[in-house]
Amino acid sequence: MKSLAFILVLLLVLLQYPLWLGKASWIKVLQVEQELAAARENNLQLQNRNSMLEAEVDDLKQGFEAIEERARSDLGMVKQNEILFQIVKSAQP
Repeated sequence: MKSLAFILVLLLVLLQYPLWLGKASWIKVLQVEQELAAARENNLQLQNRNSMLEAEVDDLKQGFEAIEERARSDLGMVKQNEILFQIVKSAQP
């Protein structure tokens, strides 16, 4: 009788092994779910960035105002007969 109980307990442990420590265990399922959530968050951020870039490209294709604004801010360009005043703040408090 004791040997039958031992065999049944051993069989139960062998059946539980894949559930807890095997290839498709609960622990690995939770890890994959966490990785999936992180990937979805990253994809959402990238989609937001792409939509902002698409809007900027459309602005640049549509009119000259966006191009002029970009040239003024990034390249420091000025129009003809225009004077540029640049205010430099000192590093001392």
